[in-house]
Amino acid sequence: MTARVLIVDDIPPNLRLLEARLTAEYFEVLAATSGAEAIEYCEKGQCDIVLLDVMMPGMDGFEVCRRLKSQVATAHLPIVLVTALDQPADRVRGLEAGADDFLTKPIDEIALIARVRSLARLKVTVDELRNRAATTVALGMIAPFASPSADDGKRGRIMVVDDRASSAERLAQALGSHHTVSIEPDAHEALFRAAEDNVDLIVVSLGLANYDGLRLCSQIRSLERTRNLPILVVADLEDRQRVLRGLDFGVNDYLTRPVDRNELLARIRTQLRQKRYADSLREKVQQSIELALFDPLTGLNNRRFLENHLATMLENARVRRAPLTLMILDIDHFKQVNDTYGHDCGDEVLKSFADRLRGIIRGGDLLCRLGGEEFVIVMPNVDVAAAARIAERARLTIERERFGVDGGALAIPVTASIGVAERGPDDDSGSLYRRADRALYRAKSEGRNRVSADAA
Repeated sequence: MTARVLIVDDIPPNLRLLEARLTAEYFEVLAATSGAEAIEYCEKGQCDIVLLDVMMPGMDGFEVCRRLKSQVATAHLPIVLVTALDQPADRVRGLEAGADDFLTKPIDEIALIARVRSLARLKVTVDELRNRAATTVALGMIAPFASPSADDGKRGRIMVVDDRASSAERLAQALGSHHTVSIEPDAHEALFRAAEDNVDLIVVSLGLANYDGLRLCSQIRSLERTRNLPILVVADLEDRQRVLRGLDFGVNDYLTRPVDRNELLARIRTQLRQKRYADSLREKVQQSIELALFDPLTGLNNRRFLENHLATMLENARVRRAPLTLMILDIDHFKQVNDTYGHDCGDEVLKSFADRLRGIIRGGDLLCRLGGEEFVIVMPNVDVAAAARIAERARLTIERERFGVDGGALAIPVTASIGVAERGPDDDSGSLYRRADRALYRAKSEGRNRVSADAA
């Protein structure tokens, strides 16, 4: 995993040393000698990760970090503070400024590469989500997304996996003032609960007596339900190599014992902010998918979904040598409903019409709104004779009971014309639809409120 790494340090030998180490691992390296220059690089989108020295003249690393994390355009950039300060209070100050991690001078080369690779993976995931979400924002489909710093990183559901009762209890007490904490001493049960209990973050002790803590972390990463779950490991000082291995395959962060309460809270807050930000991007991407494939008024699939899915359904039917029938339903004289009662009442009729159709289709059928007052049902394994009977039942269901609108104050009579066509051996999605449309036209021309079928 490669990335563009921006090194920010006012001392040239420090820059050259870090550049040599990262270049040897095939990272692309940029250099800045002041906070202002670093901010300019970041605002132009020229880097993926920032290695930021704390002690610089003018604007120090803490202030640079705060400024980058306060802007929507740069708040998602992973920032590692590089400092000779090694006290927990210094790390907490940096984490509260928005830093994702610390490297203490003199820098350990293995730790440097492991941390940069880990953050590079995170950046790739977030960039993909941001790009997808940004496209739909630009099209006006969804609202702009907020900065990660907009979230306070509190009120998380956190699971502590530690089979040493005293250690687990200390962690739970430290976290309990801001989060809901559960303790699970059994690694197998923890894996199950992480997938089922909607946990926001998991803290794993590498000192488990009866299970390899790193193996639990790898299993959490490999399961679909927990793949994006933040993992923070708690390790002893001698566990350094295991921590680096964990960072290499997806552990998000770590703490060494004895655990400083404030640093623990700060690191948990950082991970929860990142998770919630990524979750919000995924939600916006999902919204855009739904807007692209679903009709917002009725909740049914739309024309685009039908066009993409019908060809697959036809191919499956052809392979199985099974029948498939397409039905088009059109509300009769719907313009008069809008003109007489208003468009709001017309929308209520459309939603109720969709609900009635939902009541007659089977689980494997496809129901779509094409637009306006026109709907389509695709029925696999149904021949034209059976489809005609289903269409007649749908017509009667629509005709027999008036459609209540305006809170039940009005009851509007509605009927529908229906055209049905069964797939022929040479039909593609376009030809099948045209045949059903011709059948619908016949139903309308023969007086409406009726079913017309076009056999293969």
